Amino acid sequence: MNKKTYYLYSETANQILNAMAQKKRQVEISVDLNQSTEVFSLNENSIVFDGLSNLNVDQLRKISKKENRIFVLKDTELVMLEYWNDGYYKLVPTRGAPTVEINGVKMHRSKDIDPFIDAREKVREVVKKNHYVLDTCGGLGYTAIWAIRMGARKVLTVEYNETMLRIRKDNPWSGEVFSPKIEVVEGDAAIIIESLESKSFDSILHDPPRLSMAGQLYGEKFYSELYRVLKEKGMLFHYTGNPHQARHGNAFLLNAAKRLKTVGFRKVIPREQILGVTAIK
Repeated sequence: MNKKTYYLYSETANQILNAMAQKKRQVEISVDLNQSTEVFSLNENSIVFDGLSNLNVDQLRKISKKENRIFVLKDTELVMLEYWNDGYYKLVPTRGAPTVEINGVKMHRSKDIDPFIDAREKVREVVKKNHYVLDTCGGLGYTAIWAIRMGARKVLTVEYNETMLRIRKDNPWSGEVFSPKIEVVEGDAAIIIESLESKSFDSILHDPPRLSMAGQLYGEKFYSELYRVLKEKGMLFHYTGNPHQARHGNAFLLNAAKRLKTVGFRKVIPREQILGVTAIK
């Protein structure tokens, strides 16, 4: 029998504690990070998930106090989803899908937007039915998932970070990335792309970490490789973000657009509302 895993964070814990304070016998909450809701029984001092798993008031208060943290309960073990490797990683809750944070830097837009929906907007720019898609920096897998949902026949997704691959397995929103239509390659995109066949992809999603973490993925050398592996009339969406906007406006995004033009893309369209650039070969 598969053991069920329950995901909780401060907002969920507060819902349970408030229901207890009101002497309710049941509470409806999400235990899969906002994908669905279920009804669970309450008693005076705990919530009962199943025959093995429950949380008492002290445990719920601990979760409540840890904002921007996600806890997972499996059987009787309650652990925080945080990871130490080459830095500090944590899965961070939102009102929709979680994002991931590395050394305090969020890897998705999450202010006023669900990171999963943000991924959909990026994919919508370039992916069409039956496309073969290159996803250069897979992260939690959201863009690859949306590419398949939008009709791509296959996605090759590259992820360099071993910890990120582990977080995918712990994140319920990443489950579809393990589809047979998605091929996961572990390694450095800047190296792997050199081995890919020219003019082999219908569309490319390039959503690298910020410049300070992966500068090689913003340079003309890498952009030239993106151009090479893309089919004629193929489309690229490059999420750039817009660091230092207060001082320099859209300069970072526009400079990336200029470099894409320099390596040969015939049409380059800044997409400032989603902080990126669409380019057509």
